[in-house]
Amino acid sequence: MPLALHIVALISLALAVVCAIWIAQDERKRPQHMWIMNLVWPLCALFGSVLVLGFYVSVGRAPLRQDQHHHGHGHHHGHSHNMSGPTAKSVAKGALHCGSGCTLGDIIAEWLAFFFPAVAVAFGWQWFFAEKIFAVWVLDFILAFGFGVAFQYFAIKPMRDISKGEALKEAVKADAASLTSWQIGMYGFMAIAHFWLFPQVLGVELRANTVEFWLMMQIAMLCGFVTAFPVNWWLIKIGVKEAM
Repeated sequence: MPLALHIVALISLALAVVCAIWIAQDERKRPQHMWIMNLVWPLCALFGSVLVLGFYVSVGRAPLRQDQHHHGHGHHHGHSHNMSGPTAKSVAKGALHCGSGCTLGDIIAEWLAFFFPAVAVAFGWQWFFAEKIFAVWVLDFILAFGFGVAFQYFAIKPMRDISKGEALKEAVKADAASLTSWQIGMYGFMAIAHFWLFPQVLGVELRANTVEFWLMMQIAMLCGFVTAFPVNWWLIKIGVKEAM
């Protein structure tokens, strides 16, 4: 593995972790109006690093705890934004909300398959897929979708006067297209890295237990954000997804 790439990967991952920790600590003093966003911002910082940190400070940071007199302040935001059309900031927040579930699902799926190869076999490796990566992607998608729906539920339920069952249905509707579009971008870049960049250009295998793999995953997540952005714009515009 090229030394320069190894150093870049170490710096990138370390910086992302520092950003995630800083946001998490800041949220203790400035908790989000929607509690689920307290998870979304640090999770997204794990791939977005200083970009997510800058976005959080500029548009996502809540007032200090003692200044929060109305905890339900953000409950009406989605409908007011939907009436006037989505903004770039609201769409970016919506895409990141989806990306946080993807991030959590990816981390769990990759390490599960690495430490317990039988998990990858259960999802198709060797008997359906020749390449392990495809089996991991199946598990990854299932986990990401599950986390994504849960995250959407806890964003939708506080903002709409609907039952838990209706909120769950709306969460599935809101996350299906958003998550799929995110995964397309992410899988697309990881396929390039796994099948071409590392084996053919660098002459090495890309493995989940290397910092280089997680650097590629950071880039892949940013690609997922790009492919999910227009889909989230459309979902918010037609009222399927709430603006945040």
